[in-house]
Amino acid sequence: PYVIGVTGPIACGKSSVMKLLAERGAVTIDADLVYRDLVKPGMPLLQKLAEQFGAGVLAPDGGLDRQALGRIVFSDPAALAARDRITHPAISDEVERRVQGIASPLVAIEAVKLSQAGVGRLCDETWLVICRPDIQLERLMRRNGITREEADRRIAAQITYDPSKFTRT
Repeated sequence: PYVIGVTGPIACGKSSVMKLLAERGAVTIDADLVYRDLVKPGMPLLQKLAEQFGAGVLAPDGGLDRQALGRIVFSDPAALAARDRITHPAISDEVERRVQGIASPLVAIEAVKLSQAGVGRLCDETWLVICRPDIQLERLMRRNGITREEADRRIAAQITYDPSKFTRT
């Protein structure tokens, strides 16, 4: 299939673009949902994260406590890098496995860290979705129910893009 990678910072509208692509017939893969599948109870990736960050990242049901892990990695760049070294290869391999199983002529993959995670190598083209920083902050706080300080930490942990440097299409 022809593969479009959809990337950009948190809370900038990637999911909206993916919805539009799905409405036009694309099979969509959300790398975050792939990640969630890979950190369910008993999964090897979950075990690796618990070994790296401690049992405090495990939820009562035995899966990943994403908020607990988020508090660790979004306040410590070294911890974020460690998480990425553990998770990116597993996510990339699973996304590739899923793409290979798709018969549709068009696939869209959504991933915040498309290139960094190795998923970009699967794409024929990449779309970058960005928005103004004030809109991003408001959307993230509302969507995740988090404080401005927490939203600022999460945004700061990602690559930033200056919307004035891009044209709207």
